[in-house]
Amino acid sequence: MKKYYLLLLIGLLATAVYGKKKMTLFSPEKTIKVEFCLSDKIYYDIYYNDEVLLKDNYLRLLLDDEILGDNPKLLRQKRNSFSKELKPVVPLKFSSITSCYNALTLDFKGYSVEFFAFDDGVAYRFITRKTNKVEVLGEDFAISFPEEYLLHLQQPSGFKTPYEEEYTHVTCQEWKGTDKMSVLPILIDTRKQYKILVGESDRFDYPCMFLKGNGYNGFNAVFPKAPLEFAEDGNLSMKITKEADYIAKTEGNRNYPWRYFVISSDDSQLIENTMNYKLATKSVLEDNSWIKPGLASWEWWHDAALYGPDVNFVSGCNYDTYKYYIDFASSFHVPYIVMDAGWAETVLNPNKPNSQMRLPELIQYGKDKNVGIILWLSWVAVEQNFDLFKTYEDWGIKGVKIDFMDRSDQWMVNFYERVAKEAAKHHLLVDFHGSFTPGGLEYKYPNVVSYEGVKGLEHMRGCYPDNTVYLPFMRNAVGPMDYTPGPMISMQPELYSALRPNSAGVGTRAFQLATFVLFESGLQMLADNPVNYRKNEDCARFISQVPVTWDQTKALKAKVGEYVIVAKRKGKKWFIGGITNNAVQERKFEIPLDFLEEGRSYRMSSFEDGINANRQAMDYRHKQTPVTKTSSITITMKRNGGFAAVIE
Repeated sequence: MKKYYLLLLIGLLATAVYGKKKMTLFSPEKTIKVEFCLSDKIYYDIYYNDEVLLKDNYLRLLLDDEILGDNPKLLRQKRNSFSKELKPVVPLKFSSITSCYNALTLDFKGYSVEFFAFDDGVAYRFITRKTNKVEVLGEDFAISFPEEYLLHLQQPSGFKTPYEEEYTHVTCQEWKGTDKMSVLPILIDTRKQYKILVGESDRFDYPCMFLKGNGYNGFNAVFPKAPLEFAEDGNLSMKITKEADYIAKTEGNRNYPWRYFVISSDDSQLIENTMNYKLATKSVLEDNSWIKPGLASWEWWHDAALYGPDVNFVSGCNYDTYKYYIDFASSFHVPYIVMDAGWAETVLNPNKPNSQMRLPELIQYGKDKNVGIILWLSWVAVEQNFDLFKTYEDWGIKGVKIDFMDRSDQWMVNFYERVAKEAAKHHLLVDFHGSFTPGGLEYKYPNVVSYEGVKGLEHMRGCYPDNTVYLPFMRNAVGPMDYTPGPMISMQPELYSALRPNSAGVGTRAFQLATFVLFESGLQMLADNPVNYRKNEDCARFISQVPVTWDQTKALKAKVGEYVIVAKRKGKKWFIGGITNNAVQERKFEIPLDFLEEGRSYRMSSFEDGINANRQAMDYRHKQTPVTKTSSITITMKRNGGFAAVIE
């Protein structure tokens, strides 16, 4: 009898084991492996070099009438390998990108799950094949860690957020279910060799994903509900007065957003990654030739408070002030100026300029000087005057900066796409402020040249290097970022004392110059007063020649949260930008210039922290140095310091 029960137990265990469908997907170089197990859910584990990094993860899509991923019955699986050469319309890192991956598609009744395995990461998405619209109640993006990992998060107080919180750093076991959620991206530090950047791409007609800890080595997705009714909330926003019980009502026959993991064995790989672009829908525009990214002179940060012997007018929202900005931009070959709040007679009437602006004259004056004008708008004004894109094209405006969305529900995600599409129809660039982080729209409509969604220079003393040094590894690693750099008044954090119009930045002068090389944005602001740039002409000449698009990006030295030094090439010129945090008085690096061409002589013009930059942040040295491919340079960065150079 005992033998019978033993055989029965063995049989039951065998049935349980062999009843589970197991599969494996490798990346092209087999560095990354994904193991799948189909049982009560779709489970998967992710390995790098045979070391498990994420274990017992599962995914589900919760519809109003069924849960996709519960007790999955596999109908078929399809495997493919791809290698594509991609050329971004607005190349923020590389002008040519090779996308190589192995794909596994799991087909179930009425839906599929598609996995891609790259050599630097993994991505998956749901695909549904239903004839009618569906209501999505939620989605499980359930991630588990085999050990206690360190998490770098950006945690808002709720779904109404402009994604401008500073980063927090907690272990996965410390992140309780009752704690604040996090926006994307998040960065996972395995505290061994590997880092994992979690993001989403190809987001459309669907809310942004947030993540919530569970307090025991894992997290899951949460989403804002779809809004149904609104009420006025001042000139700049609308408040939601009624929500649905679903997160999205959408077409039943569609692809859902990609959920991806960029996996790095070296921190520099996070900076060079192009995962968001590789997964996004490529440009749907027939003609991209009119899209001209570039620098812009911008007045809000310093309150348009011009002064000096050549300023013989009252500065403010008037013709003479903006004529001055156009003259400055023209003299430094800056292609745009941004007119922030105040250019229109009222915030909610964007079709009637402030009479003191004499906007038609300014537009023509800018045209004669090869400087285009970009207008600031609240999103409410845009929504209430959606024909303004045609109006602005007729006026000769080059772009719009749209602000204060501060939401990421399905309605607002769709607003972004409606804006991008209509603006493209009328040849207008778009810069989203008060925004969520990029999710692929900027590649589908490459006239979307930047997003804010960052604790940038607008936060004055709240924008400090200990937080900023994470941006190349996290926020900028998923797409363009309107950080608004460029202060000529620099201060160490403990000495900071500044208010508009005498605005200042935290970090050394060399730190501030380096951000123009490091930070990626199709519309890069020069935030400071033209008067200050003219007083510091060597710095201004350097800034004004830094491109906003690049042919090649090469991370030279990088450690998350501590320092980053990157070289970028445009044509035959190389630029170097480096920044560091407040942790030590000085960091020193030896950098070989072996990325330069063989047999050519170069001149390096560099901006370095001065000997007293630890205390007086405006202390810097501007040097000219001959270099070649065999040269090495020593980069010394003081605390909260930096290094910036051009090699030509």
